[in-house]
Amino acid sequence: MTRTFTSVLADPIWLTGHLTDPDIRVVEVDVSPSAYDKWHIDGAVLWNIYSDLKDSDYRLLDAPAFEALLARSGIHPETTVIFYGYGPALGYWLLKLYGHRDARILDCSRDTWRSDGHPWSATRSRPAQTTYRLGDANARLRADRAAVQAAITAPGSVLLDVRSRQEYDGERFWPSGGMEPGGRAGHVPSALHQPLDGLYDHQGAFVPEADLRQIFSAVALDGDDELITYCTIGGRAATAWFVLTHLLGRERVRDKDSSWAEWGRLPDSPLDSGGEESS
Repeated sequence: MTRTFTSVLADPIWLTGHLTDPDIRVVEVDVSPSAYDKWHIDGAVLWNIYSDLKDSDYRLLDAPAFEALLARSGIHPETTVIFYGYGPALGYWLLKLYGHRDARILDCSRDTWRSDGHPWSATRSRPAQTTYRLGDANARLRADRAAVQAAITAPGSVLLDVRSRQEYDGERFWPSGGMEPGGRAGHVPSALHQPLDGLYDHQGAFVPEADLRQIFSAVALDGDDELITYCTIGGRAATAWFVLTHLLGRERVRDKDSSWAEWGRLPDSPLDSGGEESS
């Protein structure tokens, strides 16, 4: 099937031919440096979700910190940024939150990149420092705690919990299976459980649009309700946002970037457990 969303996805063969272009920057997004340090796409820099993109309370970094991250990553306003790794959509969403013009997600897994013989390295990339001044964040892309609270009962708003069934049902707090001291497991009341199983083929590329529509068949893809996605720390929620917005053309989608790591650690946030809502 011919793809219709090539402007937001980077083909690995195309990227191989453009790795040395001065206006291309590749970013691996992960939760630790271990995979990156073993090997990474040649020239790629690392954005560690926990140390670069989030603070100790799992809240998103502020604009000055993001400007500093962009500068030391060698990214300026005209750079084409290609994301891959554990949470590429989170990096993509963050750039789009501040209006960056050209960002894309590599349309294959990191393992496929290496197994297919594309260039890789174990040497950390240290690009030349740049300057980046951000504008205002786009509130149409981001849902805060108040927006989630209102969406529980607001007509025309739908909360999408894209975590695993065990997380949704309150059997675990973290996707790895653990609980959080002082945290509570479950889901936001009224949230629809929308797992992301089946988004990728055996090479780690997004499946065709018809298959993506089937995965999100419980969502009114042609409707005008506002959708708010959330997960645990924002990676899966950003992936759902990316697919819905850029691959399926759904309007009015926002990402709750601090997700359950914030909501489940607040003592007064309403929550449910069990399978009351399901896709």
